[in-house]
Amino acid sequence: MAAATTETTAPVYDRMKAVKEFDESKSGVKGLSDSGITSIPEFFVHSPDTLSELKPSSNAATFSIPVIDLSGLNSTNRRPAIIAQIKEAARTWGFFQLINHGVPISAIDETLEAIKAFHEQSQEEKSKYYRRQEWRGVMYLSNHDLYRSKTATWHDALQVWMGPDPLEAEEIPEVCRGEVVAWDRHAKEVVENVMELLGEGLGLEGGRFKELTFSEKRLFVGACYPPCPEPERTVGLTPHSDSTFLTVLVQNQVKGLRVKHGGEWVEVSPVRGGLIVNVGDFLQIVSNGEYQSVEHYVAANSAKEPRISIVMFFNLAKWRRRGSSNYSGPLPELLSPERPAIYRDFTEQEFLQNFLSKGFESKSMIENIKIPN
Repeated sequence: MAAATTETTAPVYDRMKAVKEFDESKSGVKGLSDSGITSIPEFFVHSPDTLSELKPSSNAATFSIPVIDLSGLNSTNRRPAIIAQIKEAARTWGFFQLINHGVPISAIDETLEAIKAFHEQSQEEKSKYYRRQEWRGVMYLSNHDLYRSKTATWHDALQVWMGPDPLEAEEIPEVCRGEVVAWDRHAKEVVENVMELLGEGLGLEGGRFKELTFSEKRLFVGACYPPCPEPERTVGLTPHSDSTFLTVLVQNQVKGLRVKHGGEWVEVSPVRGGLIVNVGDFLQIVSNGEYQSVEHYVAANSAKEPRISIVMFFNLAKWRRRGSSNYSGPLPELLSPERPAIYRDFTEQEFLQNFLSKGFESKSMIENIKIPN
């Protein structure tokens, strides 16, 4: 008589259960990193095919995003040259780095240190702010699209809505409160200068973008990309273009940000005291394609120190009204028979649904509203 055999079946992996347990732990990826794990949870693992497409090519080492010196911004001799440089960078790269922008290096360093200090607090302290609520208040979490994306990414973030509705300073974590409030002021001043330059580059009347309230809706994000035990199997942030009008970013000296240019990924080397600005999808639409938003992503951190970045997203606060809907689209003064609209108008509801219905995606809104040739 043959001996009986017992077959064991490997347990079925329940991704949603694992994601929910991670989320409810409120520990973030920094908690995983600090715990000393040697392999990442399965829901962070990206496919080898996807990851192979994200490696910078050998040719990319010869490229770097444009660096633009804003000294003499209001000088009649310098201003035309600065406008030309910013216009060209926004058209061809969608990214540029500003120096001599008026923000003290000490303010940059203090804000980066304050955000690092927030993320280094105990889980008990940080978990007071751990929640998932879009568009308002203060929120600390890991992966804002955790339940919408196919695969998670290796970063945590503190998000603070600074406008258009006034935020009580006491709502911001005390460890970084003063620095967040000050950074909001600094970044807004820089963006309003950049908006003016970009507007002049399009031939718009002075103050047009500010008048349209593109600097009033503001989201502060203080991100932490902790050391990852398997950086070759995941990413810090998936490839995407920003849905906003303009984005201002400053980072510590740990590399990770990569920008797509000419079909290749280019690593952005931090410039001490520099501010990185990039065009968002909204500006591409409003400019009728004159300025271009581009894909970018953050590699998983292979260094021993965390990568800290501070990002300010700027977007439209007051939409135009048509009937019962709020809407936006290419600026009418940029359109002509020779330069017809290449995007249709869209509603605020369309914009919000596009953002909230999926994870990070590149230019999905732009693709949805592009007018066929």
